[in-house]
Amino acid sequence: MSDRSSSVSPLTARKTWRTLEPLHGMVYFAPEAADSYGRLGLEGQSGYFASRSAPMGAVDAGTVVATFFNFRPSLVRESMDGVWGRVTPGAVLGARTRVAGDALRRMLGDAAGSDDLRTAADLARRAALRACERTEGRPLFAGHADLPWPDGPVETLWHAQTLLREFRGDGHIAQLVDREIDGIEALVLHEATGELPVSLLRQTRGWTDEEWAAAATRLVERGWLRPEGTAEHLALSEEGAKVRGAIEEATDRLAVPAYEALGEEGCEQLRGLVRPFSRTVVAASGLG
Repeated sequence: MSDRSSSVSPLTARKTWRTLEPLHGMVYFAPEAADSYGRLGLEGQSGYFASRSAPMGAVDAGTVVATFFNFRPSLVRESMDGVWGRVTPGAVLGARTRVAGDALRRMLGDAAGSDDLRTAADLARRAALRACERTEGRPLFAGHADLPWPDGPVETLWHAQTLLREFRGDGHIAQLVDREIDGIEALVLHEATGELPVSLLRQTRGWTDEEWAAAATRLVERGWLRPEGTAEHLALSEEGAKVRGAIEEATDRLAVPAYEALGEEGCEQLRGLVRPFSRTVVAASGLG
């Protein structure tokens, strides 16, 4: 663990990411996304995998499996099959940015043109630019870091949070790999916290019930899930809760460098500005 001092606490990094995250996450659920990617010939989850991996270029499915980490490899390979023969990464990236801008303006209404949003975009960009100085060991983030910044405060705010999200995400994967936790085991541990609906993780990641049960068994054997639980009703053991907590704390710590560009006061200001926007987006997109 690093002993470097910081002007921002790991908890602040976590709170700031969480407050802004709906502004990024809505791009995966907004109806504009399916419509836009469909016009490019990308159906189903192909639009998701192609649009999020496009910053890395026309990479093959193996790279997407590695960098996205917790999706069933067969789902990724099926979704990515022939994608780059039908469309270029540049076309997908252009569509994704338009989707983000159009969806956020629809959801936020007049607030999309407010001074508060412009100020929030400036602050988030400062943090994201600081993150872009630390691309080493973060392949998915590095691809995003090389992209040009979009025009307009709405798109800028979305792009900044996208960068901050992928910066944090790559750090999180590093922690999982260090603890020899595979993709499905990471999902099972997350589900056992009770923070998300059971159906959400299982429906979107493509794993079978049998694979989920096998992963739960492995985690019971490691002492991280309570043995009396079932695949349908998972529960962390005391040791499992400690491991999960340590992973989250380390992830927070690795995300801190980005938010040091703002300091504690700047992060608090950013959260205060964005909180109403995020609540509006959650309500409008059904993320809550």
